[in-house]
Amino acid sequence: MSNPYASGLAKNAANYTPLTPLSFIERSAYVYPERCAVIHGRRRYTWKESYARSRRLASALKSRGLGEGDTVAVMLNNTPEMFECHFGVPMSGAVLNTLNTRLDAESIAFMLNHGEASALIVDREYSAMVKQALALLQREILVIGVDDPEYAGPGERLGSIEYEALLSLGDPEFAWQNPDDEWNAISLNYTSGTTGNPKGVVYHHRGAYLNAVSNIVSWGMPPASVYLWTLPMFHCNGWCFPWTMAANSGTNVCLRRIEPKLILDAIREHKVTHYCGAPIVHSLLVNAPAEWRAGIEHKVFALVAAAPPPASVIEGMENIGFSITHVYGLTETYGPAAVCAKQDEWDRLPIEARTERNGRQGVRYHMQEGVTVMDSETMTPVPWDGETMGEIMFRGNLVMKGYLKNPDATEDSFRGGWYHTGDLAVMQPDGYIKIRDRSKDVIISGGENISSVEVEDTLYRHPGVMAAAVVASPDEKWGEVPCAFIELREGSQVTADELREFCRSRMAHFKVPKKFIFEPLPKTSTGKIQKFILRERARSAAAIE
Repeated sequence: MSNPYASGLAKNAANYTPLTPLSFIERSAYVYPERCAVIHGRRRYTWKESYARSRRLASALKSRGLGEGDTVAVMLNNTPEMFECHFGVPMSGAVLNTLNTRLDAESIAFMLNHGEASALIVDREYSAMVKQALALLQREILVIGVDDPEYAGPGERLGSIEYEALLSLGDPEFAWQNPDDEWNAISLNYTSGTTGNPKGVVYHHRGAYLNAVSNIVSWGMPPASVYLWTLPMFHCNGWCFPWTMAANSGTNVCLRRIEPKLILDAIREHKVTHYCGAPIVHSLLVNAPAEWRAGIEHKVFALVAAAPPPASVIEGMENIGFSITHVYGLTETYGPAAVCAKQDEWDRLPIEARTERNGRQGVRYHMQEGVTVMDSETMTPVPWDGETMGEIMFRGNLVMKGYLKNPDATEDSFRGGWYHTGDLAVMQPDGYIKIRDRSKDVIISGGENISSVEVEDTLYRHPGVMAAAVVASPDEKWGEVPCAFIELREGSQVTADELREFCRSRMAHFKVPKKFIFEPLPKTSTGKIQKFILRERARSAAAIE
C-alpha cells in the first residue's frame, strides 16, 4: 500500500522557511518598535533602532563585497556594536567570528588566518594587541574601528573607517534574505585549544535558532526580561543570548567590565531580571559588601556554567535571594545544552541537599535530542548507579556542524553517532548527570578553557626546565587555576617569579600558572607523567593555603 502522506504534500514557500535567529529581531522591531532593546551607559536603542542599525551594517558590508562564504571577525566587548554584529554580519550572508578579548596576538593571528577573515571590527581598547596580530597575519583585511563613548582608557582607533561612519553609509531598509539552507554557517567560534592550535567550531542557523528559543523555555524566561551582559558575547556567541533576547523582545543591558559593584548597580538601576556567568561572577556578588546589594528587592535569576560551581556559591546565591540554575555545555553545543532542571520537592530539602542537587550537570535542554553518559569504546550507556563513569555525549540540533578545515577531528568527535565531550561523569539514579573528572587536561578558569599542553609547551622552552606538568588547582575566586609542577635541569637555579615572567611574555596572562611547585615528577615505567597524582597534590596544597 502506498503512503498517502508521501505524495502531493511537498515543501513550498507557503509552508516552509529555513530557520534563522535573524527573524527574531525583525519580529521584535515589528511588534515592539519603541520598546528599549539595548542600554549602554548613556546610549539607548529601541528594537526598531537596533534592527535598522543591524540592517545598515549588513548593507555596508555587502557594499564592500562581503557575503556568503566570507568571515567577519570582531574583537569587541559587551557593547551595542557587538550585539548588532550578531544580526548585521549574518544578514549580509557572511559568517560572524567573535574573538576572545583575553587572547594574545599570536592566537588572534592564527584565528584570523585559519578563518580567512575578510574584515575585522575592533574596539580601540585592543588596538595594541590587534596591531601585533595584523603584523603577523601578513595580508590585508578590512579593519573597522569602534570608539565606544563609555571607554576612556588607552588605545587608538584602528582601520580605514569608523563603525558609526560605516553604518551611516548603509541602508536601514536593507532587504536581507533568509539563508537558502538553515544548515548554512552563521558563526565561527574557536575553542581555547586543548591540544595545540584552537579548533574552529561552526554553528548553523538552525542550531542558533533552536538554542536561542531553548534558552527561554529551559530557563523559564518570561517575555520582556531584562538581561545583563556579564557573560562575554564572544563566548559561544554569548550562549546564543543575543538571539534569545531578540526572541524574548526584552532589554539588553551592556557591561564592558565585570566588577561586582557595577553589576549590582546595574541590577538595581535597570531592574535586571536575568544574567549568566561562570562561578567567579556569582562568587563576586556573594562576597560583595552587603551595602552594595542594598535596594535590590526584586527577584534575580542567574545561570551558572563552566566548572561545576562550588557548593558555597550555590548556597551563597540562595542566601542573598538570587535564584541560580546550573547549565552545562561546550563551545561545540552552542553553549548550554543541558540544564539542572529543578524539582519541586527539592525546595523542602535542607540547603546542603538542595545545593548538591543543583550542582549537577542535569538533563537535556528542551531542543537538544539527547545527552547521556556512555562507555566511549562500546558506546553503551552506563548504569544509573552514581558510580560507573563514562563519557558525556550529546546528540541533536544543538551540536555544531563540525570543525572548520579539520575533517579528522570532526569525524572523531562524532564517532558512533554522538558528539563526544571528553568529560567523564556518572548517571545518578534520578537520570541526572554529574561530572566526576575530565578526560582532557583542560583547566577551566573563570569560565575560560586553558590547555595544559599549551602551558607545558611554553615551560619546556625555558632552558632550566627538564620536565613540566600543569594541572588544575582549586581556587576560590576563579574556580580553577593552572598549577605547574617543575623538574629542573641539574645545576639550574630558576625561581617561580622567573618562570611566571617567562610565561607572561609568551601567552595570554590568564593562562600563566598561579603556582609553581619544584619537585621530581612521578612517572610510569614508560616515562609518562602521572597527572592524577599531581592533581591530588595540587588539591592538598590548595587546602593548606
